[in-house]
Amino acid sequence: MPSFDVVSEINLQEVRNAVDQAAREVRTRFDFKGTDSVVELQDGAIKLESSTEDRLAALVVVLEEKLVRRKVSLKSLDWGTVDEASGSRSRQLAGLRAGIDSDRARTLNRTIKDLGLKGVQSQTQGDQVRVTGKKRDALQEVIAALKTADLGIPLQFTNFRD
Repeated sequence: MPSFDVVSEINLQEVRNAVDQAAREVRTRFDFKGTDSVVELQDGAIKLESSTEDRLAALVVVLEEKLVRRKVSLKSLDWGTVDEASGSRSRQLAGLRAGIDSDRARTLNRTIKDLGLKGVQSQTQGDQVRVTGKKRDALQEVIAALKTADLGIPLQFTNFRD
């Protein structure tokens, strides 16, 4: 019986490369001179800090450009609130979302079930969803429908078995 897995993964090496490129660009750009702006990767999050809120917003734009260029989906970022740090500095944390949590898995299963395709079933297995079906064409319809659905997380389709 054909099947595939729906997962939400982040390539951490590409995220690390994008953060390094953003930090390098911030050090060399004229509009960031004297602001002591910082972009660094912490465990499970990206920390951004700058002298003012508008410099922080520009820092976010630079980081997003680098992530998009490296083909890391912006849906995988969970932006926190802008906090005031010491010395009238602004700080923001962007968490990295990987895996499908139980609420999104339920939404994913409901979306698949609402398609009404005959012989297609889905079940949650940890942080991924396994979709099985009698026909390969039905599974390809599920993939196409999930690509167009906006679930708030980046989806990848792996382990396709015929």
